[in-house]
Amino acid sequence: MASILAVCVVHALRPDSGPVGVTAIDKRAVDGPVRVGPYGLRADVQADRKHHGGADQAVYAYGQDDAEHWARELGRELPPGWFGENLRVEGLDPNAARIGDRWRVGDGVVLEVTGPRTPCATFARWVGGDDERGWVRRFRDEGRVGAYLRVVQRGSVRAGDAVVVEHSAPDAPTVRDVLLG
Repeated sequence: MASILAVCVVHALRPDSGPVGVTAIDKRAVDGPVRVGPYGLRADVQADRKHHGGADQAVYAYGQDDAEHWARELGRELPPGWFGENLRVEGLDPNAARIGDRWRVGDGVVLEVTGPRTPCATFARWVGGDDERGWVRRFRDEGRVGAYLRVVQRGSVRAGDAVVVEHSAPDAPTVRDVLLG
C-alpha cells in the first residue's frame, strides 16, 4: 500500500542568485497534521510561483525509491525534503503517475497529477554546484524527478497517511513521458 513517509515544509528561505533572490528549496519533515489548501501546504512557501508553484504546482511529491537511488549515486543521506518535496511517498512511483490521476490522501485531501518537476539552476546550486556538474541534465535524464500536483479537495495530511489512486487516466501520458517526451 502506498503511503506518505514524510510531510515537508520550508525550513528557511535561502539566498539564491536566481531572479527572486531567495529560494524555498530547504524543506524539512514536520510532525503532526498539516493543512492543505489551493496553493499547497500550510507553513510552506513558494518563493517563485512563476516557475515552481501556483495552483498547478501546489504540492510536489517525491518517491522514496528515487531518493534511495540518488543517495547511492551521490554517496550521502538524502532526508525527506532534500529534493524540495512536500510529500515523500513510498509504494507509489510519482514518475509513473499519469497526468490527471487523482490521489486521495489523509483527511479527505484529493490531489491531481499535473506534470513533472523541471530541475533548474537553483536545484543544481542546492545539490552542490561545481561538485555535481551536469546535475540538472543528469537528474532529468534519469527520469526520477517526481510529480507536481494540484489540490482538488482541501484537508490535512500527515506522515503515515495512505495514498490511494482514486482515479486514473489510462490514456494520458505519464509524468516521465512528459518529462522525456
